[in-house]
Amino acid sequence: MKTINRNKAKELIKESKGLIFAATFTKKDGSNRLMNARTGKKYTPTGRKAPYKAEGFNLIPLYDMRKKAFRMLNFNTLLTLSINKTKYLIK
Repeated sequence: MKTINRNKAKELIKESKGLIFAATFTKKDGSNRLMNARTGKKYTPTGRKAPYKAEGFNLIPLYDMRKKAFRMLNFNTLLTLSINKTKYLIK
């Protein structure tokens, strides 16, 4: 397992071009969660604007493959990333 920093993890996710990847992170309630997600999925707006800018809070919107809904990934609590058949530990 390779060790990378959060900025490198963000680059890998943005360069994935819609490939499915797995990320483990800590949720707000303190529990860990494994999310299978992808980027590049088209979002249909609901007519409302987001009350904040995701980039300002170090978040990225992703499509959760299991829940079939859009979710935010917080890079501040990211623990592991598995992308392109390579596993990474985030420090």
